[in-house]
Amino acid sequence: MITEKIIFSELGVTAEISTFAPEGKIKEQHAILHVEPRGELFVGQFDRIYRAEQALLATPQCAGSQTIFKRYFLSDAANQQPLVSIDRDCSVSCIQQPPLDGSKVAAWLYLVHDMSVENHDGLVIARHNGYQHLWKMGMHEHSGDSACQTENLLTAYEELLQRFGATLADNCIRTWFYVRDVDTQYAGMVRARRENFIQQGLTEKTHYISSTGIGGLPADTRALVQLGTYALIGFQPAQQCYLYARTHLNSTYEYGVTFERGTRMDYGDRRHVYISGTASINNRGEVVHVGDIVRQTERMWENVEALLAEADTTFDDVAQIIVYLRDFADYDCVSRMFAQKFPSTPYVITLAPVCRPTWLIEMECVAIRQCNNPDFRDF
Repeated sequence: MITEKIIFSELGVTAEISTFAPEGKIKEQHAILHVEPRGELFVGQFDRIYRAEQALLATPQCAGSQTIFKRYFLSDAANQQPLVSIDRDCSVSCIQQPPLDGSKVAAWLYLVHDMSVENHDGLVIARHNGYQHLWKMGMHEHSGDSACQTENLLTAYEELLQRFGATLADNCIRTWFYVRDVDTQYAGMVRARRENFIQQGLTEKTHYISSTGIGGLPADTRALVQLGTYALIGFQPAQQCYLYARTHLNSTYEYGVTFERGTRMDYGDRRHVYISGTASINNRGEVVHVGDIVRQTERMWENVEALLAEADTTFDDVAQIIVYLRDFADYDCVSRMFAQKFPSTPYVITLAPVCRPTWLIEMECVAIRQCNNPDFRDF
């Protein structure tokens, strides 16, 4: 894994990039873009970050790459999303989770080289070597409570997968549930997800799906839940393994939620590790270090490190990190801690309440490491 920063001084944008590029194989890159506020309105800041995206694709490091997926973290989604330029060749997600560096927008991009990419009405399909990677972001509903909207979203997504001969249980690798007013609406989402999963054959005796369920405001003020997804078609069941780190974490179903702590996906030439939203929790499901942002951050890192170790990976293999804070006043402290521990890893820190009020911080990440698995096809 190579990590570096590219500074577009004229645009006032810094791109933090991780590159995984085995010789002769598919190159993957994750990029987090940060824009200097410069006292500008959103239009000015977004214009600069968007131009930096185009400039990034023209650099020697990224030349020839394709953007598969991008997420914009906005400070005011209802007013800003209508001003966002939506690319038609990648899957785009916009969510109100304000970047805490003082800007109005930050971006996370996932880039690949040498894949066949198609966009089918917002569903982006990247094909290579017999695999189909399906990215579908920004799904939301307009009516009903959070439970009703969650059920409708999952049903619509399941019907979409069926068009490709896929199912939620067999093919969905990762989900993101963004919940408006997570302190009051999260329970409805959790209940509907659990009931839907049972209908799909997903229980504590089978498996769930790696996920982040976090506070986030969709641009549509009627939407209480927004869903993002990643699914994979063409893999063998043996390629996928779930992560538990039972010395540090308990099974999520023990406290009524239905997601996996992490997922390992093996290919012939590499391993992907998707770590779900992880906070300061112990293996009895209890919040640890209530009220202490420093110790919660340290315990969160310890939990993530245990999950990564179960997949035979480390923080050195992490390609990107998203950090969610409940209280913006904790930003300076957490920012210093992350800068010291992850001086080169791409990450962004946003304002997004975690699903329990006593959790002050949560993080998710993606790791990639080189492997030699002769039983599986390369990525």
